[in-house]
Parts: sequence; structure tokens; C-alpha cells
Amino acid sequence: MPAKRRHFGRVRKLPSGRYQVRYPGPDGVLRPASTTFERKREADLWLSAKEAEIARGDWLDPEAGKVGLREYGESWIRERPKLRPKTVVLYEGLLRLHIAPALGKLTLTEVTTPRLRKWRRDLLDAGVGPVTVAKAYRLLRSILNTAVSDRLITKNPCEIPGAGLEKSPERPTATIEQVFTIAGAVPERYRVLVLLACFNSLRWGELAALARKHVDTVEGTVVVERSVVELPTAELVFGPPKSDASVRVVTLPMIFLPDVVRHLADFTGKGPEALLFVGPKGGPLRRSNFQDHWRKAIAEAGIPGLHFHDLRHTGNTWAAETGATLRDLMDRMGHSTTRAALIYLHKTAGRDRKIADALSKLVEDSRGTTAKDTAGVDDQGATDPAAGGTDGHADREGHAGGTTPDQ
Repeated sequence: MPAKRRHFGRVRKLPSGRYQVRYPGPDGVLRPASTTFERKREADLWLSAKEAEIARGDWLDPEAGKVGLREYGESWIRERPKLRPKTVVLYEGLLRLHIAPALGKLTLTEVTTPRLRKWRRDLLDAGVGPVTVAKAYRLLRSILNTAVSDRLITKNPCEIPGAGLEKSPERPTATIEQVFTIAGAVPERYRVLVLLACFNSLRWGELAALARKHVDTVEGTVVVERSVVELPTAELVFGPPKSDASVRVVTLPMIFLPDVVRHLADFTGKGPEALLFVGPKGGPLRRSNFQDHWRKAIAEAGIPGLHFHDLRHTGNTWAAETGATLRDLMDRMGHSTTRAALIYLHKTAGRDRKIADALSKLVEDSRGTTAKDTAGVDDQGATDPAAGGTDGHADREGHAGGTTPDQ
């Protein structure tokens, strides 16, 4: 049956009894709908909706989204020249190892929310860590957000609640004695490396990039202005730190300033550009050359599961326990947002007891009384029932219910 003429598009009845729709795109090319319709009215409604979509400027070429996800993802990474080398390595690994094997052969238009839900579940079931899965999901979401901006797909199918959130397992912290045991167990040239990682909250890449010029032994400070990344090719690439906030000046605890001075004299070259930490043959610091020393040292300290980065975690925890403010922690850690610093403040909720004890001391000094003298008696001389007295009136504010932990 010939197609019936309309003011927009065409509808014709097929021998099967279903209705086929064709419509002109903004480029004048006549295109078929992606499906046929059981009733003519359904076909007419679809055409009307398509006409309105074109009039609004929301129309997308259905052929545009037929590029492969892997191909598009690789281009997405290449087209971001401002990514730091470490980030490029991370993204390429996530795409190659966790996204492309299951989804890489799909076109952009074939990537749907149900498929992504199954892909995520399969990764977790295969034993891929939740943190890695969350990173892969966030990368995929960013890639597909760009595909939406490029008008290749109409919407981003990454709509799984909470899939991009990382819930890292709690990492261990070392004691002061354990840190100094590790510092004493590694070769002497790495002693200060361990101390700075912990007490100055420095990352491995920041430590490996330090030069003599970055250490001020008069003021007792370390300037962090660059970092180094080791690529899979073993090439070392120097560049800016993790973020703008990571460019910072960190003050050394004076107790081990003599260690730093001795290290500069014994293991660092004379010029200002000489790397602070080098290997036995004078080459740049590499994880691969340090790992054996690290494993032996943490075994001697009795914490074989400790990662090098846990030294920074340990130091941050101690800094919070000293009473550092949120801003202090952010500056020392090199973070631009409050999220990580708040974690350490929450970990040190025990400081609230120290504050309460200090307030008690103020009262004792002011009134010449002790906690024992005032126990069970309020300001009016009435006995507090919570302290074992006989007054039957409950404290409406202080005993209305239990407390909840800080979330």
C-alpha cells in the first residue's frame, strides 16, 4: 500500500499489517523510524513527536551514535591534554581492563542502563575491588556525558544510584614506635623518606620529586611544587602535584630536623636541583627498587599489611589529634576540598573528652571545687536523679535520650 501523504513524514501499511514511518531529518535525508507500529494512530503520534523534537532542536542523527564505545573512550582520553600523566595511566587501565572487555564492542547507542547494571554486577562478582569498580563507573559516566554534549546520544545511561561512590576499606595506622622502627629498618638513605611521608603528610610522587632547593633547614620547611609519576614504560615524568592545593609549604617537626640535615650531607647532591632521594647508584627513586626494603621493614615493625601511603594516613590522623583545624589539615594534606580532612576530624572524636576535661579543669580552678564535690548536685542544690539522688524529676534536656555517633 502506498504511503499516505502528510504535511510531515510518511506512513504506510506493510503487508504484515503493521505501519512503517519515514521522516525527513533537518538535513533533508528521509529516514525510517527504528520500529514499526501496530496501529496507524501510534505511527501518527510518533511522527508528531519527532516533528516537535526537530522543531525544538533536540533531534539527533541516529547514525551518529553508532561509534564504538572503546574507540570513543580512547579518543576521549587522548583529547584531554591537561590530564596529569598518572591520571592518563589510570584512565587507560580502567578502560582497557574493566570497561572494554564487556562493553567495548557496543556502540554508544547500545549502551543502556540495564547493560551497565549487569556489567557492574559482573565486575564485583569477579572479585574486582569496589573502589576500582566505582572509578571505572565514574570514568564511563564522564565519557558518556561528553557523548551527550557531542549530540551522539540523547541521555547518559549511567543512572545507577551510588555506583560511583567509593567506600574504601579502613586502612591501618602505625604507632609512633612502629614508624621509627620502620625508619630504622630501611637503608639509611631512606630513613628521612619514611619520616617525611608520615610527619609531613607527603605522597610518594611528591617525595620522589623533591630536590635540595625544596628543603629549608633554617626555617624547617619543605616546599611541594611538583610530583613524579612512573609510567608503565618505566619512564619517569615530572609535573605538577595532584591538584593546585597540593602545591604547598609544610613545616618539619623540629625533632627530626637533624635527620634531614644529615641526609642532605650524606645522600643528596650539591646542586639545588639535586634530587633529595636517590637510589644507591644515584638514580631517581623508584617504587620497584624500594619495595623489598619496605616489606622487610614493616615485618620488623610487626605490621606486614601496611602500605607506604598508610604513613601519610597515619600522620594525618596524628595531626588531627593535635587539635588541628579543618583548614590546617587541608593545607597540610594538600587537599582543595573538606571531604578527606573531615574524615580525620571524625576519627578524633575522642578529643571531645579532652575538651570536656579541660572545661572541668577551668571550673575547678575558678570555683575551687572538684568533680567529686559537685557530683549529683545542680546549681540550685537539687539532687540529680541520674547521679543516684532521690528527686523524682527527670532532667528534660540532659537525659532525654542517648547520643548518636557523628556521621
